[in-house]
Amino acid sequence: MPEPAPDRRAPAGAKRSPDQSVMHLLSRRFIDPSEKPMNAASPASRKSAAAASAGIVELLARILLVALFLISGLGKLPAYSATVEYMASLGVPGALLPLVIATEVLGAVAIIVGWRTHVVAFLLAGFTLLTALVFHSHFGDQNQMNHFLKNVAIAGGFLLLVVHGAGPLSLDRRAGR
Repeated sequence: MPEPAPDRRAPAGAKRSPDQSVMHLLSRRFIDPSEKPMNAASPASRKSAAAASAGIVELLARILLVALFLISGLGKLPAYSATVEYMASLGVPGALLPLVIATEVLGAVAIIVGWRTHVVAFLLAGFTLLTALVFHSHFGDQNQMNHFLKNVAIAGGFLLLVVHGAGPLSLDRRAGR
């Protein structure tokens, strides 16, 4: 049977922080006093764990930012003729649809994998603002205003990628860009 943990009471009159109180309770019940405490990681290991977490969050942010483009671009394929008609109704030549689909799908994939992120994000920011102006500029319609503002916000996200890049989990980082 293991020996009970030594009593680690604070000296008389000393106050404990809430963290110390919790650790005191845990150490008396659950922690072998010979083990190194979990929060005793070196600053270098904490920094590398934070960097790994940041890379995952940046990858997730890129995926969330371009998911709409990937879904929208692929969704135009089965509705090709309807999309051409919609574009024509707003004065946009339907002949541009293949370029639109390629921009949305290939641009989304490039951002997800972090390939040429600065350039692709800049181009997608411009594309997003242009589509906001062409397709969502009927500001008397609240729905169109919301779509316009959504596009402006997405363009802002792309501009952050232009400035900061894709992060450590990207082809750009592997290539030293």
